[in-house]
Amino acid sequence: MVSPAPRFLAAPRNVAQRNGLDSMDWEYTAELFLGGLTRGSIYALIALGYTMVYGIIELINFAHGEIYMIGAFTGLIVTGVLTMMGWNEVAILVIAATVAMIYSSCYGYTIEKIAYKPIRNAPRLSALISAIGMSLFLQNYVLLAQTSDFLPFPALIPEIGWWKPYSHIISSAEIVLIITTAVVMILLNFLIKFTRIGKAMRATSQDRKMAMLTGVDINGVISMTFIVGSATAALGGVLIASHIGQINFYIGFIAGIKAFVAAVLGGIGSVPGAVLGSLVLGWTESFFTGYVSSDYEDVFAFIFLVCILIFRPAGILGRSDTEKV
Repeated sequence: MVSPAPRFLAAPRNVAQRNGLDSMDWEYTAELFLGGLTRGSIYALIALGYTMVYGIIELINFAHGEIYMIGAFTGLIVTGVLTMMGWNEVAILVIAATVAMIYSSCYGYTIEKIAYKPIRNAPRLSALISAIGMSLFLQNYVLLAQTSDFLPFPALIPEIGWWKPYSHIISSAEIVLIITTAVVMILLNFLIKFTRIGKAMRATSQDRKMAMLTGVDINGVISMTFIVGSATAALGGVLIASHIGQINFYIGFIAGIKAFVAAVLGGIGSVPGAVLGSLVLGWTESFFTGYVSSDYEDVFAFIFLVCILIFRPAGILGRSDTEKV
């Protein structure tokens, strides 16, 4: 079982002391802050898919983590082929990410048509069971098609020469992850607010029946939502796998759970909320790991989530729905 966040992002306090650093040293604090920012960016690339699907059809797509995993495996296969052909690292990264996004989008589209569309009007428990079943199916499918062992993933983001003296605080790969997350969030906000399909998504989210009566293609909107969400997860899969350096068939489960927690924390259904929740979760884990212990990092993250939801049930940026009788 592998956490989607790199283990070296935040060192436990005893490690910092062995390295001769005071736990209150500004450099160590900056390292933890930037490490948490990187963790949050990792979670956000996956959480965006959760929040988009839930915002449209109020469904938790628990197979979304496996889409992320499939994207990482697709990127590994493309990387291996292009490496044998002698391509440079940057070109390999761009092509591998593009192919992974397209391939995973096809999976997202197919999953929606097979597992969710037939039971769209069924009780929510049916959709939940279908999502869990699809998640298990994809896990075992990749296990049988690939291997249960951990596979090395080459580092495709080279370290910038002039940045090497500062790479112990934040590496070039982590900077790319943070920038990519920011760009993806901006593009998704633009898509939702200023494009025709975005307006259709908002109409479908507010009132599906009324949107259908006004001529909105509900099926097309829902399919596009799954396609876009799957593409962001696949992009994250390639970048994160390249950063961590290894993958296996199970990485989607842990990544999916953490991203789902982040989406709920920020206010599921809100794109900025998913990013904000991911950053809060990333910083919480990073500082707890750095100043307390790495043994209970996941436990502390979920306790923090419970505390937030007690006082803010809709999440940080979520809005409570008022039902009229």
